[in-house]
Amino acid sequence: MNAPDTLLPPTDAIDIPEGFRVVSVGGHFVAHNGPLYARLIDGRVQVGFRVQSHHTNPLGICHGGMLATFADMLIPCAAMYEPGLERRFLPTISLQVDYMGAAPLGAWVQGEGQVLRTTRNMLFGQALVTANGEPALRVSGVFKRGPLINDGDAKDPLGVLNIL
Repeated sequence: MNAPDTLLPPTDAIDIPEGFRVVSVGGHFVAHNGPLYARLIDGRVQVGFRVQSHHTNPLGICHGGMLATFADMLIPCAAMYEPGLERRFLPTISLQVDYMGAAPLGAWVQGEGQVLRTTRNMLFGQALVTANGEPALRVSGVFKRGPLINDGDAKDPLGVLNIL
C-alpha cells in the first residue's frame, strides 16, 4: 500500500544535502517525476532526489522505474560537464541497470555518472547510485551523440557552478 503524501513534508521543505539545488533536466517527464537536485564537486556532477510517496511502489520503496529513469539521466548529466565535449542531446541506445538494494520512502538517492569513452556517434558511460549512502544501483549505458543543444557550449547547463 502506498504511503500517503502527508508522511513527507512538501517538496520545498524536504531535507536536501548541502550544496544541492533543484535542476531542470530531461524535459517534462523528469520534471513531473522529480524534483531532481544536483551539485558539482571537484568537477564531477552529483545528482539526487529524496524518495517521496509518488516515487514508491506498493511496498513503500522507490519504484524500479523511477530508479531506472534517474539512472538514465546520470551519464548524460556527467557528459554535460566533461571537459572537451560539446553539450549534445544524448538519446539512450542501451541502458543496463543492476538493482543492488532498496531505496525506502524518505531515502536520499544520489548518483554520479562517468563518461568512459566517446566515438564520433556514441558515448559510453557508467554510474553508481546509492540510497542513504548504501549501494542501490549499478548502471552502464550507451548513448547516441545527437544534435548540439543550443551552441553546444553551455558552461553550466544545470546551474550548479555558483553553489560551491
